[in-house]
Amino acid sequence: MSASPTRVRVVVHGKVQGVFFRDTCRRMAVTRGVAGWVRNLPDGSVEAVFEGAEDHVQAMVEWCRKGPPLARVERVDTYPEQPEGLTGFTIRRA
Repeated sequence: MSASPTRVRVVVHGKVQGVFFRDTCRRMAVTRGVAGWVRNLPDGSVEAVFEGAEDHVQAMVEWCRKGPPLARVERVDTYPEQPEGLTGFTIRRA
């Protein structure tokens, strides 16, 4: 029996747009088997939802604290949510 999935929404603040954050996030999530989505927000932050095995979701949250090489992450806000049974990982438009 597998563990029940977990879901976390994050909002990443700092220099996180225009640095390949969304694309790198999508690739990292797919590699880890995490479902969800990522998008830019009008205020310059990035929002993402990660859903899947708890350790894989937490690995994505930790990745967001650093981001890709050109990013300068200042803060990551996390919000636990109820899983929705998402599949795949997409980049959403703002």
